[in-house]
Amino acid sequence: MPKVQRLHGPTNPTLEDAAKAKVKYYCATVELRPEKEQEYRELHANVWPEVRAAIAEANIRNYNIYITEIAGRRFIVSHFEYIGTNPDADFASIAKDPTTKAKWWPLTDACQIRLSGALEGSQWQPMEQVMHLD
Repeated sequence: MPKVQRLHGPTNPTLEDAAKAKVKYYCATVELRPEKEQEYRELHANVWPEVRAAIAEANIRNYNIYITEIAGRRFIVSHFEYIGTNPDADFASIAKDPTTKAKWWPLTDACQIRLSGALEGSQWQPMEQVMHLD
């Protein structure tokens, strides 16, 4: 795959400008195990209150999850807004929530196939933002 250069302009802020923004946007993807799709959908049709609370306490808002098919494979796409000032600490706080860590993630992780390039300790492959319009 050829190396491409990041481009920034009025609709794609620099990484520095994005870091200064009051709202930060995150998007990531992971492969979905076809035999687990129904279970994944059922879990996300009624996310547990403790998991919802951990997400809210981590300054995450407007959290969306999508499922798509590409070349015969199913993928999950996660997108949310972050409104805090310390994403590393806030995201780590979710991992400290006993319900999320010990009960929710084992169920949802079993539905996923980790993609190469995912961050250490994560199932999800982050996506680069190349456009933002308010």
